[in-house]
Amino acid sequence: MADLTAIILTKNESKNIGPCLESIKGFAKRVVVVDSGSTDDTVEIAKRYGADVYYNKFEYYAKQFNWGIDNTNITTKWILRLDADERFTPELCAEAEALMEQHADDDVNGITMEAWLYFLNRRLSHGLSKKRKLMIFKTGIGRIEDRKRDAHSVLSSGTSVYAKERFIHYDFKDITSFIEKYNFYAIRELQDYIEYKKGASQEIRTDELIQKQRKKKFGIYYKAPKFLRAWLWFVYNYYFRLGFLDGREGYIFHYLECYWYRFLVDAKIYEHEITGAEMQELKALGE
Repeated sequence: MADLTAIILTKNESKNIGPCLESIKGFAKRVVVVDSGSTDDTVEIAKRYGADVYYNKFEYYAKQFNWGIDNTNITTKWILRLDADERFTPELCAEAEALMEQHADDDVNGITMEAWLYFLNRRLSHGLSKKRKLMIFKTGIGRIEDRKRDAHSVLSSGTSVYAKERFIHYDFKDITSFIEKYNFYAIRELQDYIEYKKGASQEIRTDELIQKQRKKKFGIYYKAPKFLRAWLWFVYNYYFRLGFLDGREGYIFHYLECYWYRFLVDAKIYEHEITGAEMQELKALGE
């Protein structure tokens, strides 16, 4: 068993939390679940799996996760950042444990992984299907960058290595939930965009490829014309990166993720520009 604490944020995740915890059973020495007011049996399921459950009011992901780091008495050498709709495979558990043992006492302080993304029960293999995250980091060195959306794991020192095995990401409940979730995300994205326009730094100490993606987002994408950039992003991922090879599920995913969501963000940016809504109003919308 790895010298590792898994932190999982939950709210009404009864469908996901059992399989998630089952996937790291025998791998993580300790599991911490930070719940923000579930009204289903998420908490009961987590406790049955031996997780230590804490409650904290949710404001945004990064703040909630960092609260978990700072307030749950973590004593293990490593921390795993895991979402309730993500799963570790036995092969990934074995590889990650070997990497943690290999780098226990050097300046490699994080482990980056990519996902197999499932949407409408189909595993996507093309286009924007690869989700890359710095999932494991040393306690006291890694945490989540303090931003409202697209918050990455960051290291205060050292470097990270890449795991070859992938985790599994079931980023879908149903279309209605998907749209509600992404409307919530769009408000957070707007808040980050406003901070960017005010000059907030976009530099992050994390996986090199993730750093490059961040630079492209703010150095190229957000400099393109509003609304047009959403369509171009869809065309790039669906056609040039072969998203169409994932069939009807691939089309629905890329249309919603790359075009509809990005168009929605631009619409909220435009609305903000013509109404001048204050950050306090935007925060209230996101709660």
